[in-house]
Amino acid sequence: MVERTSFLYVEDDPRSREVMQLIMTRAMTVRNLKIFEDSTDFYAKLNGLTDKPDVVLLDIHVKPYDGFEMLEMIRTTPKVKYAKVIALTASVMNEEVEVMRIRGFDGAIGKPLSMSSFPDLIRRVVAGEAVWHIL
Repeated sequence: MVERTSFLYVEDDPRSREVMQLIMTRAMTVRNLKIFEDSTDFYAKLNGLTDKPDVVLLDIHVKPYDGFEMLEMIRTTPKVKYAKVIALTASVMNEEVEVMRIRGFDGAIGKPLSMSSFPDLIRRVVAGEAVWHIL
C-alpha cells in the first residue's frame, strides 16, 4: 500500500519539490514523505532519519553529492540499504540508463513528472517492480 510506504526525496529544485509534495500527499495520500533540499551532509541526514524510507527518490544532478554517490551511501547504510532507490532525471540517454542499472538503481523515472502516470509508476515500485520509465 503506497499510503503506508515511507518515502525520501532528494531534490535541489524548489519547483520539483513542490510538484512531488503535491502529487504524493494529495493525489496519492502518502503520509510519510521526507524531502532533503540538497545532498549536503547526506550521510548524516540519512542516519538521522527516525523513519527508515522504503523508497528513495534521487535527483541524479544534485550537489555536492550526485545521485550515484548518494546511492553508494544508501547501499552502505544498514538502516536503509534495502530501500528501493529510484533515479529521477530530466536528461538521460539510453547508455546512462544502462549505467544506472549496473550501478544498482532499482529504476528510473524521467522528469518532468506526470500527474497522470507518476502515481501508477510509484505503485509499481512499491509492489516490487523495477520501473524504468524514461521519456
